[in-house]
Amino acid sequence: MESGCCVRAALYTRVSTEEQANEGYSLDAQMRRLEAYCEYENWQIAGRYREEGESGRNANRPEYRRMMSEKDGWDVVLVLKMDRIHRNSKNFALMMDEFERSKKDFCSVQEQFDTSNAMGRFVRDILQRVAQLESEQIGERVRFGMEHKAKYGMGFLGSGHPYGYTYSFGKLEVEKDEMYTVRAIYNLYSKGKSMEAIADSLNDASIPAKKGGKWNKQSVFNILHNPLYAGYVRWDGNVRQGEHCAIIDPDQYEAINGHIQTTKV
Repeated sequence: MESGCCVRAALYTRVSTEEQANEGYSLDAQMRRLEAYCEYENWQIAGRYREEGESGRNANRPEYRRMMSEKDGWDVVLVLKMDRIHRNSKNFALMMDEFERSKKDFCSVQEQFDTSNAMGRFVRDILQRVAQLESEQIGERVRFGMEHKAKYGMGFLGSGHPYGYTYSFGKLEVEKDEMYTVRAIYNLYSKGKSMEAIADSLNDASIPAKKGGKWNKQSVFNILHNPLYAGYVRWDGNVRQGEHCAIIDPDQYEAINGHIQTTKV
């Protein structure tokens, strides 16, 4: 692709949530680099597309979709790095097929190559597969860490702290005041009291739910059917023995929920 003012460039920038603190990949930093490149090449800026907090593993991004819908207004997509546009080789290939049909070009500032020749296309494919490999390796490391916590009962796999426990130094510690409430919930339910009635009783006694909220049927249900309180952890469809202290006897939990099928680790 030749330089010149007749070339209309779509400037695409993206940061995912985990990258937003990195100034080198900030939207403003990327855009400044792309604008400088256009000035050097004497390209006309046809549009600026800023994708914030979006993963490059899928193509269902609002700014990316908007850019593709406006492709009649630009000749080339300009990015700082290839992984800004896609981290999935299949999606990248689909995009390049669409560019070929529409007679559009693609340019990466840091990985300079010409997609109009065979060697440039080969280099493009290799670089994109490296970016996908890096993305998959990050995902594997995150999953390994979560599986490790689940295996050893080191933490609550969810948002916040579960009622009855606090999360301290990688482990669940029993919160004594809340522990008695959990046991009362199980005892009342075992004696035939409904979940709605249990919630009403706790509210009437001014016993706060987690974060000071009110009790309701759902919050009582969550406690009655969470194996965490019997000393287990649930992860990836399996139930495993945890290393945290149980609040209720497993037999009492199984009397309500049925026998627990645990997975050995």
